[in-house]
Amino acid sequence: MPELPEVETIVSDLRPHLVGRIIVRCELNFPTIVRHPEPEEFIDAVVGQRIVSARRRGKYILLALTPPDSWGGGGEAAGGAANNLLLVVHLGMTGQLRLVDPVTPLEKHTHAVFFLDDGRHLRYRDPRRFGRLLLGTEEALLLAKKMPRLGPEPIDPGFAADELYRRLRKRRTALKAVLLDQRAIAGVGNIYADESLHKARLRPDRMAGTVSRKSAQRLHESLRESLRTAIANRGSSVDTYRDAWGEIGGQQEKLLVYGRAGEPCFTCGRPLSAIRIAGRTTVFCRRCQR
Repeated sequence: MPELPEVETIVSDLRPHLVGRIIVRCELNFPTIVRHPEPEEFIDAVVGQRIVSARRRGKYILLALTPPDSWGGGGEAAGGAANNLLLVVHLGMTGQLRLVDPVTPLEKHTHAVFFLDDGRHLRYRDPRRFGRLLLGTEEALLLAKKMPRLGPEPIDPGFAADELYRRLRKRRTALKAVLLDQRAIAGVGNIYADESLHKARLRPDRMAGTVSRKSAQRLHESLRESLRTAIANRGSSVDTYRDAWGEIGGQQEKLLVYGRAGEPCFTCGRPLSAIRIAGRTTVFCRRCQR
């Protein structure tokens, strides 16, 4: 599943090309990919809207929309971004959001096409259909429980080690399970949870509430480093992830433990172990992560 670095890469790619563009038409080839509102209402509401900003929140892509005549040209709608209509894209496990020229052949499993006023298409493709499209204000989507209330962004400057420590101390579950909980920390998934815990030398099945302040500091540093490095390398293409241009990322070549069960640890040489935590395969080193 695309995680924070992959979604951040896509948003950064799309932002300079989408902001200011108007959606002149929308086609849904698999209408139930729209989870809110009804597909017909979704199409009627999105057509004619101008994209005024593109940002990421956790693993969600948020495109703020406003009628063309209310846009001042500064990247934000008049009246404030909080009231903007949001086109929300969650990529699920295999979702891909690409900006292409209209002559580009339509790939199989392309479920939604947004026709832009510059002639290009924004296409959403999702072979396994676990992703979703939403439309509404942020408040309305939260109240309708179509979007979860997410925890802090781990790469934000204001996210301090003490905040992570406080969140861990409250939990009586495995350390990795807390990292995967989007209400606790936004954007982290299986790949970067494994990588961060390995770098911090912490066992993934350790109870979160037993972590010391010093260990939380190590995890805070390793988490931010893992995510920022992955963003710099344009994400991990371990399965179906592609960026906005259809290209693979480069971080999969640098992963230390994820997907390497049974292979030697790069630090000590001992074969890496695999267990299940929160329903996810978890890879770690029994010697380095005590």
